[in-house]
Amino acid sequence: MVRKLIGVREVTRALIGATVLLLAATAGWSQTLIWLGTLGGQSSLADGVSADGTIVVGSAFNSAVQERAFRWTAATGMQDLGTLGGTFSRATDISADGSVIVGDAQTAAGRRHAVRWENGVIHDLGTLGGTRSTAWSVSANGAVIVGESLDVAEARRAFRWQGGTMQNLGTLEGGWSVAHGVSSCGQVAVGEVYVLARWAAFRWTVGTGIIDIGSPGGRWSTAFAASAGGQTVVGRMRNVGGFERAFRWTPETGIQDLGVLGGIRSEAYSVSADGLVIVGMFLDQQPVERAFRWTQAGGMEDLNITYASLLSAGDRLMGAYAVSPNGRYIVGAGRNGTTERVEAFLLDTGFPLQGDVNRDNCVDDADLLTVLFEFGGQGYRNQDLNWDGVIDDADLLQVLFNFGSGC
Repeated sequence: MVRKLIGVREVTRALIGATVLLLAATAGWSQTLIWLGTLGGQSSLADGVSADGTIVVGSAFNSAVQERAFRWTAATGMQDLGTLGGTFSRATDISADGSVIVGDAQTAAGRRHAVRWENGVIHDLGTLGGTRSTAWSVSANGAVIVGESLDVAEARRAFRWQGGTMQNLGTLEGGWSVAHGVSSCGQVAVGEVYVLARWAAFRWTVGTGIIDIGSPGGRWSTAFAASAGGQTVVGRMRNVGGFERAFRWTPETGIQDLGVLGGIRSEAYSVSADGLVIVGMFLDQQPVERAFRWTQAGGMEDLNITYASLLSAGDRLMGAYAVSPNGRYIVGAGRNGTTERVEAFLLDTGFPLQGDVNRDNCVDDADLLTVLFEFGGQGYRNQDLNWDGVIDDADLLQVLFNFGSGC
């Protein structure tokens, strides 16, 4: 406690000297939609976004009709991340600070292997002894990766990779398994396991192993993502009526059907760190794919309606595939009416404001006190505004530099 208070005093002294900067802080916020283009081909999609919304990753076709992993920033545009000697690569997720990107890439021998890009360099993660593997998700600090690999018997197995070692997460009843998502802390993996002639969404920890989280009526389900601590899981299930629906699971509530907006199907692909913002896709009555956001307060909403002012003639947001830890930035794929192509997009919803810890649309004393009270704490949570795993000076500065915004 003494060390913690001393640290706060030092930070406070430093911030007093930054008064001029604080007075320059703006009170406004903006909503923007950016179409990210392609690598010269006809389509692209975005699967991951950094915590601050400045880096987007995904896959796009080039002029030779080859699918390639990309990294996008406003300064560089879309950049091809390369392969392992083959023609194909795909980026599926990115660490919170944007330094680590994961996915899969084709080798010179034509096999697809799970890969990790760091500082622009591609690393082959190998397999569990089989011919193929894919990395689907990475922890906030980039140290833990999950995905699927064929084992020596060419059976599909969920894996968790850390420190150069790929761990087989096993199965239930001898079936197959796939890990689609990992918590920010890296301690919880989620995915699907084949058991008793059905797919079942699972949650894995070191202590419990694979646990079937269930589904209505015992029908199939699959989990795609987890919140920061792994206490909220989202995915897709088949409900008692036989319809495919997005779901949200917690230990307290079990699986909750998130419904659909007048259509026939929905799927949840990503969730914010606190578990309160979920994004995905639903089919309307046409049926046409449309991107959705679900919040605990407002339920499911069509992003094409909520952000209609950002769309031009012919535009349609088709699927929201990832959301930033704070729930502000959403990426996915949609139809760009101007280019008449399916393209990756980056949507800045403008909420929450930078530094707005309690999400009341006002950066004020309450936010400052919340960060001060948790100062020095470890772990990924709302007070960790830059999502580096520790609540420190950088988080206090973010509150103070934006103090008064929205109020």
